[in-house]
Amino acid sequence: MKTRTPHRPTAGETVRQLAAELWEAVSAADEYAATDVVLHALDDGVAPESVLLDVIASVQGKVGEEWAANRLTVAQEHAATAINERAVAALSVHPAARTTPDRGRVTVACVDGEWHALPARLLAEVFKLRGWHVDYLGAQVPAPHLIAHLHRTDTDVVALSSSIAARLPTAHAAITACQAVGVPVLAGGAAFGPDGRYARLLGADAWAPDARAAADRLARTPLPRPQPDHQPIDDLPHLDDQEYTMVSHSRTTLVRTVFTALEDAFPAMRTYSEAQRERTAEDLSHIVEFLATALYLGDEDLFTRFITWTAQILTARGVPARSLPPALSILTRELKDFPRATRTLQHGIDALTPDRRTTAGKSA
Repeated sequence: MKTRTPHRPTAGETVRQLAAELWEAVSAADEYAATDVVLHALDDGVAPESVLLDVIASVQGKVGEEWAANRLTVAQEHAATAINERAVAALSVHPAARTTPDRGRVTVACVDGEWHALPARLLAEVFKLRGWHVDYLGAQVPAPHLIAHLHRTDTDVVALSSSIAARLPTAHAAITACQAVGVPVLAGGAAFGPDGRYARLLGADAWAPDARAAADRLARTPLPRPQPDHQPIDDLPHLDDQEYTMVSHSRTTLVRTVFTALEDAFPAMRTYSEAQRERTAEDLSHIVEFLATALYLGDEDLFTRFITWTAQILTARGVPARSLPPALSILTRELKDFPRATRTLQHGIDALTPDRRTTAGKSA
């Protein structure tokens, strides 16, 4: 009589099961269960880096997806993120995750205004596991504070994190400031684009798509320090037209003007509750902010991606996305003297109204 060999789960099956268990704990807002999942995984010999990136980071990605689909409220998303942060903290003090630094020193910081700190925290922990001495500065680090820290430490590289593209002008200032004091910058996070295009545009010394790739990049070859005669890059040439500055500085006025005119262009808005009106004003503020960022980077596609994403978010929440084209049209009218801005807005309108664009093309 033959006996069957018990099935031993593969590494992939193990992390998928752990991610499912962690998701169950996180979605139930049970931080004790969440930390138990992580600690038991480490006790069972699962590599700490895999727990960080294949389990915790994977679950955090699902948190974002569920929020975007309106299956998690903002409060639930914040609670889930906080629990994942506690899980990372529990992992960081487990004996399996303790290492002796033997590589060098890296400072990990979020761009000023960037409050999505978990990606940076995951990166910091991966660097620790790889043998780096890590100074983790957390969320929303103003450039002067970052530079003051670099003056006090012998940092080999700054790992700069940003998830929101609207923070890229600030990231540019931080990159330039770090290089001016002789410290190279490794950029990462969704804000810099899936292919790192904005990291290159803003002069970062290197870019990585995720924490594992970032650690691998520094393991291959150290980033050279900028030379003493290094000249920080000047403003991007297209900024000479001052459109970014004018739109950015006029943000409050533009939002107020568009909000008022939108009541006539989109009559349904007159029936909005006070809470709905507040959210509409917030959405308009984000639209102007991302328009300004697109002008700063000279990239119309960035705004188009943002506005189509906004339409998807509104639709998931039962809010009519058809209010967006009228809002963009009003904004176009207000910025009629700014050719780059009006062209960028028109691309956004076209993306939201493909049927009209197709019809116009046929009639031409």
